[in-house]
Amino acid sequence: MPPLEGILVADFSRVLAGPLAAMLLGDLGADVIKVERPDGGDDTRAWGPPWHEGESTYYLGLNRNKRSIALDLADPGDLALARALGARADVLIESFRPGLIAAWGLDGDTLRAAGNPGLVSCSVTAFGTTSDEATALPGYDFLLQAMGGLMAVTGEPDGRPLKAGTAVVDLVCGLLAANGIQAALVERARTGAGRHVEVSLMDSALTCLLNQGSAWVAAGVPGRRRGNRHPSIVPYETYETADRPLAVAVGNDRMFGRLCAVVGLDMDERFATNTARVEHADELAAALEAVLRTQPADHWLARLREAKVPAGPINGIDEAFALAEELGMEPTQTVDRVPLVAPPLRIDGERPPIRHRPPHLGEHDEDLRAWLSHGAAH
Repeated sequence: MPPLEGILVADFSRVLAGPLAAMLLGDLGADVIKVERPDGGDDTRAWGPPWHEGESTYYLGLNRNKRSIALDLADPGDLALARALGARADVLIESFRPGLIAAWGLDGDTLRAAGNPGLVSCSVTAFGTTSDEATALPGYDFLLQAMGGLMAVTGEPDGRPLKAGTAVVDLVCGLLAANGIQAALVERARTGAGRHVEVSLMDSALTCLLNQGSAWVAAGVPGRRRGNRHPSIVPYETYETADRPLAVAVGNDRMFGRLCAVVGLDMDERFATNTARVEHADELAAALEAVLRTQPADHWLARLREAKVPAGPINGIDEAFALAEELGMEPTQTVDRVPLVAPPLRIDGERPPIRHRPPHLGEHDEDLRAWLSHGAAH
C-alpha cells in the first residue's frame, strides 16, 4: 500500500509550486483532484513550445497522478461542488491571491469549522500575508529569484545577474509545502485536528540562498557572483582540459592531497589548507589548468575517479538522462503513450508507479460531479 493511500487532496493551485506539492503527494498514493477553471485550465497548459501531441510539456511535468475537474467558482452550482470537495478532502492546496479563497468559503478555517475538523489546508503565497504590501506584490519565480537575492549570486563576476536554469524558487516552495502538509497529517493522526500550512515564494527564495544566506545573517558577508567558483571551498569549480571543461569538487584537505598526486602539483603553503586555497584561488586555478589542458577530459576523469577525487563532465540534459539510464535509475516512465519524468522518491527500493498520466482539462468531470453531488465514496 502506498504511504498516502486513502488521503484525498483537493488541488486548487496552479502553475508550479502548488501543483508540484500535490503531484508529490499523488506519487505517494494520495488521490489528487485537480480543480481548474473551465476556460483554459491551469496556465501551464498553454506554456509551450515544446509540446507532446498537443499538450504542453511544462504542464505534463507537474501533473501526473491526478484527476481533473473543471469548476467555475463564480458559478453558484460549481462553487457548491467545490465546497463539497473541501468538506471531504484530507488536504486542500491553493495558490490564489490572499483573501480570495476565504471569499469563496473554501479556506481551511471555514471548512474545518463547517464539519471537516481534520482538514490540512495549505496556502502558497508570493510574499506571505503579514501586510497589505506583501499581499499586493505579484509572485513569479523569475521575480523572486531577482528580489530574493539569487540573481545577485548567479552569473559570472563581470557579467550581468542571471536566473538559474530552472524555476528553483517554485521547486523549493513546492517541496516545503509537501513537507509541511505531511507533518500536519502526522500530527492529525495523533490529535484528529487539521492545521493550516503557509509557504511563500519569498521564504523559499531565502531558503535557496543556503550558505550564502547564513554568511550574511551570521557574518555580515553579502554574496556576489562568482561564476562556478564556491565562496568557501577551493578547488570547487570547473576547469578547462584539452577538449572540454571538467567539474571538480574537492571538499577537504585529504581529497586535495589526492588531486595533487594525480596532477603532479606541489602542495606549497598557498594551497596547504582550504583557507589558504580560498585566498589563492586564482593561482591554484592557473596551476591546475596548466596541467589539465595537456590531456582530454576523459583521461582526467578516469584518473581522478580512480583516486577517489570527485569530478564529472558537464552533461547536457540528454546526457544526464542517459547517465541515469546507464546507472539503472529508470528516470522515465511512459503512461498511456505519454513519456514522463519518473517520481523522484523510492519506497522500499522501488519508485512509486505513475497511476494516472497528467489529465486533460475536465477529463474526470462526469465521475467527480456525480460523486460530489450524490456523496459516493471516493
